[in-house]
Parts: sequence; C-alpha cells; structure tokens
Amino acid sequence: MPGRPSAPYERQNTRYVRGVAAAVVAVAALITAANAGPAHATAPAPAAHVTRTSLIRD
Repeated sequence: MPGRPSAPYERQNTRYVRGVAAAVVAVAALITAANAGPAHATAPAPAAHVTRTSLIRD
C-alpha cells in the first residue's frame, strides 16, 4: 500500500531476526578481537653496559 509506513506495522518476527543478527555480529567481533591478541614486540635493544668503576675510589 502506498503511503503506509512500514516500521510501526513491521512483523514481530523481523524484529527478532534483526536482534539475533546483531547479536551474532557482536559476538563474532568480540571473538575476532580476542583471537587477535596483542602485537608482538620487537627484540629489545641491548642494554648499554654501565660500569661502576668510575664510582669506586682507589
């Protein structure tokens, strides 16, 4: 019927299907994010060698 808004007269089943579809997408996004994990760090730079001889008095 022309001019009839579809939202208020939407079938109840369509609402549930949209809700379930949104929930499935949300769960899939959470699972994907959980499996992605943190980025691997690069190898640490070697530490500068510090001697304490300059602090010791002869």
